[in-house]
Amino acid sequence: MGKGIRKAAVAGSWYPSDPKVLASEIEGYLRATSSPSLPGRLVALISPHAGLSYSGPVAAHGYALLRGQRGLSVVLVGPSHHVAFEGLALCGSRAWETPFGAVPVDEDLAGQLLDESPLFVEAARAHRDEHSLEMQLPFLAHLVEGLRIVPILMGTQSRAEVNALADALAAVSPGRGVLLVASSDLSHFHPARVANALDGIVVGHIERYDEEGLMDRLEASHEHACGGGPIVAVMRAARARNATRARVLRYGDSGDVGARDKSRVVGYLSAALIAEEA
Repeated sequence: MGKGIRKAAVAGSWYPSDPKVLASEIEGYLRATSSPSLPGRLVALISPHAGLSYSGPVAAHGYALLRGQRGLSVVLVGPSHHVAFEGLALCGSRAWETPFGAVPVDEDLAGQLLDESPLFVEAARAHRDEHSLEMQLPFLAHLVEGLRIVPILMGTQSRAEVNALADALAAVSPGRGVLLVASSDLSHFHPARVANALDGIVVGHIERYDEEGLMDRLEASHEHACGGGPIVAVMRAARARNATRARVLRYGDSGDVGARDKSRVVGYLSAALIAEEA
């Protein structure tokens, strides 16, 4: 069983720590979306993880699809920005702190994953200060009643890790209501014209549901996406869970908000992976 509660690392800085203020900000982003209906079953999302005021307007386009969802287990997959390690790190906590209350970890699902591959380890230290998964929780905890999560950080994002994670996610609890979420920003700190071109390559692979081509691209250059490994792993696992189509819901960059500085931007993407059956 998990021990303790993983404390929020960036509440009060990357997003508001006051639940009323946070809910108001999230609802503002959600109201600005077109809230498209999907012809099929939502299997996975790809979502950014910058500060809420920057990436929230993009992330909202994916999370708007979860309005009214109940009792969902969400597997969060993201990159490790602060701690170097090899393998796939589960957090070992029983719950994660959010301004909306503690969100429990789906310990049964986490235990199944631990049994699927020796690359899975429990590593609370890797999760302690990491923002890539935490930045998904404001939307999820606000929208989904009865939410449970399984947070996973990727170490090297190697092809071996990607394959092991995709196989494990495809194997566990195939009949359950599980949503996969890949957390990734795109290119970092290029002029918008350069960034948009680099990001367009990733967007194209996702739109074509070409996870193999994207993996090849990421191995050639890591500047395209900090969470490229999570994106590919989730695309592969979603395909094994009958997803056949990808819809890019919104692309943007950090220069779209605030001071609108387009000289050094970070790219953001929200996308949905969809199975044919309802």
